[in-house]
Amino acid sequence: MVSVSSFDATSRSGERVRETSASRATTSPLPTDVQAPDGGKRRPTSRIYLPALSIVAVAIVLITIGWLSRWGGGSFTSAMTNLRVVVVGPATLAFLALFLVVERLRPAQRRPVFARGYRHDLLYTILNATLVAPLVVALSLSFSEVARRSLPWIVVPRMGGLPHWGVIAVIFVAMDGCNWLAHYANHRIRMLWRFHELHHSQEDMSVLTVFRTHPLIHVSYLITLIPGVILLSNGTIPTAFLVAYAAVVAFEHSNTNLGFGPLGKIFVSPNYHRIHHRLEGRQDVNLGFALTIWDQMSHRAIFPTPDTIRMDTGLPGRPLLVEQATQHPQHLRVMMAQLVGPFRRLDPETDQAKPE
Repeated sequence: MVSVSSFDATSRSGERVRETSASRATTSPLPTDVQAPDGGKRRPTSRIYLPALSIVAVAIVLITIGWLSRWGGGSFTSAMTNLRVVVVGPATLAFLALFLVVERLRPAQRRPVFARGYRHDLLYTILNATLVAPLVVALSLSFSEVARRSLPWIVVPRMGGLPHWGVIAVIFVAMDGCNWLAHYANHRIRMLWRFHELHHSQEDMSVLTVFRTHPLIHVSYLITLIPGVILLSNGTIPTAFLVAYAAVVAFEHSNTNLGFGPLGKIFVSPNYHRIHHRLEGRQDVNLGFALTIWDQMSHRAIFPTPDTIRMDTGLPGRPLLVEQATQHPQHLRVMMAQLVGPFRRLDPETDQAKPE
């Protein structure tokens, strides 16, 4: 079931530029060819991938509702502060620093300290901590308000016999399950994949790869707020819990040769998650964020072996521009191309973005 090749770590050290080859055969869900009446191929008339605009429309509608309702009575500033604590707070930065050190001590693949992929992910980290964070807060507060107003019956009354730690445990499992569902949708629905493929474009995996996401991908993950809305009357989620959850998700993206032994059958490890980012073979496997149980129940779990540790990662066929594709670093140009990428229609003959 697993089609991977062992990897000589020394062959990928330094700044490398890969050429598109047969090994990058497209396996991702991409737009299919458009057939002309005579059976031949007909190039699309629009240079814009129109379905992607629906994500923009949903975001605008949600934020407008939140703005008009004054964020459902919640404090935007307070929510913003809490999110910044989760994303770049002292505890989060300490975890990231620790994981970066572990990557140097026990790497899955040898990489230069300042590899292109690392530098590029750092840009996305800065983008998330500055511009994306307010967007996420606005979307979250707005979605929660819409859910409470539209479906008031989903809010469970306070249950006196349920301790607070029990509420947190239930929310953790339910939230992780919702994350799995959203992740699955991002791989199976073409429109969502166009936003999610940016995350899979990393060929130099590191702990900072967790930040390598398109800002609008957060629209698809809003369903993870539902468990918190349902149990709202039973207590809110502590910020410390969110920091710990974020640290776990960041760690599994790290370039570390680490598993969890017997616990690896339950919790997602870096060696387990790296299979999800593999270059060859299906990528709609190992979709779990913190727990592997969702993959096992859906028969999408592939547990790591010595042959999978040093596997190549990235997008088959490079349908999206990546930082390794240019002779000299052009991080800002590549980043802008990646952010615009979901809105560019692919050429049906090459599965590449149509040139300007």
